[in-house]
Amino acid sequence: MTRTALDGGPAARLEALLEERTEANRRFFAEESERLARLCHLMAERFARSGRLVAFGRSPAARSDARHVAVEFVHPVIVGKRALPAIGLAGEGGDLVTQVELVARPEDIAIAFGTDEDGGEAARALAAARRRGCLTIAFSPAGAEWEFRPPSDDPYLRQELIETLYHVLWELVHVFFDHRGLLEGREARRTHDTGASSFLYPFLGEQEHDLEAVVDDVRRSALMKAEEIGELRQQTLTENRDVLVAAATALRGSLDHGGQLLALGNGGSATDAMDAVADFRSPAGSRRAWPALDLTEDASILTAIANDIGTDAIFSRQVIAYGRRGDALLALSTSGNSRNVIEALAEARRRELLTIAMVGYDGGRVAGEALANHVIVTRSEHIPRIQEAQASAYHALRELVELVELVGGSGGVGGAQSGGEGIDGGAGGGA
Repeated sequence: MTRTALDGGPAARLEALLEERTEANRRFFAEESERLARLCHLMAERFARSGRLVAFGRSPAARSDARHVAVEFVHPVIVGKRALPAIGLAGEGGDLVTQVELVARPEDIAIAFGTDEDGGEAARALAAARRRGCLTIAFSPAGAEWEFRPPSDDPYLRQELIETLYHVLWELVHVFFDHRGLLEGREARRTHDTGASSFLYPFLGEQEHDLEAVVDDVRRSALMKAEEIGELRQQTLTENRDVLVAAATALRGSLDHGGQLLALGNGGSATDAMDAVADFRSPAGSRRAWPALDLTEDASILTAIANDIGTDAIFSRQVIAYGRRGDALLALSTSGNSRNVIEALAEARRRELLTIAMVGYDGGRVAGEALANHVIVTRSEHIPRIQEAQASAYHALRELVELVELVGGSGGVGGAQSGGEGIDGGAGGGA
């Protein structure tokens, strides 16, 4: 058996984590909403001049954010949004300064992650981008024109606020494309229609406004999005409290018995898998480093499997290669229906791995058919907010793993899986 803190230790810790996030989220976006709106306008101007977003980070966690913001801009998942050019640069490409000097153009936007955790490499790359003429953004003192500093020293909490911030930038930069005249430096005097994406901008009416009016609309929309993630984070960590504690207990059992964590997801969820693996591998503070593998990391493996077998198998084949009885699998999906996630969970079941799934919407097939031992459901249909709340959930899982103490037994690893088998019927969709 395992001993969690039956006196309410893990549950109390979850409550404290939620309180910290609620207050930091409120403060951060209340203070920064107008600056965010004005930055959206400047970014839209750059994109209108054929500029690109160049995101970069050296540390494993910073790399995940650079990849995440790039995929959001290039592959918009919300109807009505256009694809915008974005490039993610990370340590595997070599020195960040050299990469930025080779890639960045004067009309680009440079956004640096982890400038306070890599010995100054990202900050030096940011300085190179600024010399080139790029608009520069950072999240700690690094010499950027636009610096947003989350009100916390907790790296997990900081990452969550930063993720929400760049999601908001991605969502709201599009407002200014619907006010094209403002990108040309003059007040537009035409009507507009936000079309299929109008639900994202609840304050925009049919009449074109001047710049200050649009900035104020965007500011208020940013505050609404911050409020939305605050409520969704509360739902995720409160409704799933017992599931998170049980998952952490079982995962600690797996790790203490020599197991490893495998993590996976698609698109933005792939970058969240990167971040989760980086967090488990890191011994930051009093935390231990634990063995973890990112099944989204190796492009040669992913493309070989996708080309030769199909995309449904890109994760399950890796579970076959790496998974051992007693290991654990963390699956991230905004829909709960992604076929390759479902196939990976099925393979993990066959190989007696512990399975933990974090899913959005109503949980999709993963929750409906109980395809994982532990399923954490974030009840939203808005993909950016789902991913932000899931970041809070896997960060909480990471913290709880340190709080539970193994007394004996397997901690629920392997053995009978909950839920039905039906994984061969119907096609999954979503991320």
